[in-house]
Amino acid sequence: MEDKLLRKLFLGFIQIHILHHAKEHPIFGAWMLEELREHGYTISPGTLYPILHAMESYGLLNKEDRNVAGKIRKYYTATEKGRDVLVEARKKAYELFKEIKD
Repeated sequence: MEDKLLRKLFLGFIQIHILHHAKEHPIFGAWMLEELREHGYTISPGTLYPILHAMESYGLLNKEDRNVAGKIRKYYTATEKGRDVLVEARKKAYELFKEIKD
């Protein structure tokens, strides 16, 4: 029960994390899953890919299909709107963390 609740709470932070990396360089799903795992977030592809698709539909990410070893891999980069949202999200998160850190 607590795991599901924490998971819901952290989904917003995961989106911020995705925007952060997509601003720095093109990302793809398998890479993002590993990156999140390194930070203690274990989510399935069935959770991540709908998040990426939703972020693309909201205009936060651009998708580019690339042929990698004969297979199509979808790479995502932050749009201008995504970069702007990231700036605001960082400010809001910083304010919240200042209040709840102790």
